[in-house]
Amino acid sequence: MLNGKHILIGITGGIAAYKIPELIRLLRKEGAEVRVTATAHALEFVTPLTLQTVSDNKVYTDMFSLHNEHTTEHISLPEWADLMIVAPCTANTLGKLANGIADDALSTAFIATKKPVLIVPAMNCNMYGHPATQHNLQTLRTWEHIHILDCAEGDLACGTQGKGRMQEVAAILNAADSILEEKTLLGKRILITAGPTQEQIDPVRFISNYSSGKMGYALARICQKKGAEVILISGPTEQKFDGQTIRTTSAEEMYKACVEEFQKADITILCAAVADFTPETKADQKIKREKEDFILRLHPTHDIAATLGQQKKNNQLLIGFALETQNEIKNAQSKIERKNLDYIVLNSLRDKGAGFGTDTNKITVLSKDGSIKTFPLKSKEEVARDIVTIFDD
Repeated sequence: MLNGKHILIGITGGIAAYKIPELIRLLRKEGAEVRVTATAHALEFVTPLTLQTVSDNKVYTDMFSLHNEHTTEHISLPEWADLMIVAPCTANTLGKLANGIADDALSTAFIATKKPVLIVPAMNCNMYGHPATQHNLQTLRTWEHIHILDCAEGDLACGTQGKGRMQEVAAILNAADSILEEKTLLGKRILITAGPTQEQIDPVRFISNYSSGKMGYALARICQKKGAEVILISGPTEQKFDGQTIRTTSAEEMYKACVEEFQKADITILCAAVADFTPETKADQKIKREKEDFILRLHPTHDIAATLGQQKKNNQLLIGFALETQNEIKNAQSKIERKNLDYIVLNSLRDKGAGFGTDTNKITVLSKDGSIKTFPLKSKEEVARDIVTIFDD
């Protein structure tokens, strides 16, 4: 989403300024063009030469420099930019921005922009907690074009711990991407399942699979960036999602959560790898190795896709997933019919780089109307975008 975008970065005089060249590098790697404006204090932490080298553009630091490309640089730069990022934003600059004080290159560019602005504060925890700072943050939050990526907790440059750290570069990049994403799914409520389930045998053992949850979480993030209200129902996984998440462990827990949320969803994407069977009995204590043979009796779990397919209304879209090892197309087509799905996303474990635990995937999307579309191997973020094109028109 950042490819071809114009990003204006405003750097202020905080120690976290040393991280901004890396942010610029990553923005350019994503295809964005970057220009920089910096306060005089910012240049105590990072040099103009460094910023000019990584951005491949002149750094705007002096409102009245004879070397500026335009006599009104503070107007031309905001007009050029699709997004302005102020990072790190010190308490001092935060106060200027919130109160309309424009006395340097950065603050004049800010007050001249009508484009989205991402403010990333960073300061000592005491400064962050001061009523004036909190008042300024609250003021800025009320402005429609302003986005705040609030401070993180952690170690601070002054040697203390608390809330005041600038968010990591990856989080800033993600926030910028989200702001610039076209909100084509605004007003849609999307239910997504992700990850594995764990079926308990005894207090220390369970039956599960190799699902990492990466595909489902990528879908949740893309749908959220596009403006949808996302409800993520997740099995046990280390993946992160900054949105409404219902944590489940067993197939039964996931089934109940899906049935509860499904009727309120416009679109449901069943990406989780749900166990087909669960132990008939679950031991209260650890099962000891007392016999040579141990027989574990299993019974089927609820079929979430089939249940939701029976409940589906005409205005709802239901998308399933299938992971096959043989007769892939035939099995996927059968699943569409049996479970009343609108689409099914097919993976094959025979495709190198696809399936469980990888950062890439290779999919084929089958529709109930019989159409089939195959996509090449891509990152799971890119695959998520391909899947969303099914209903994002």
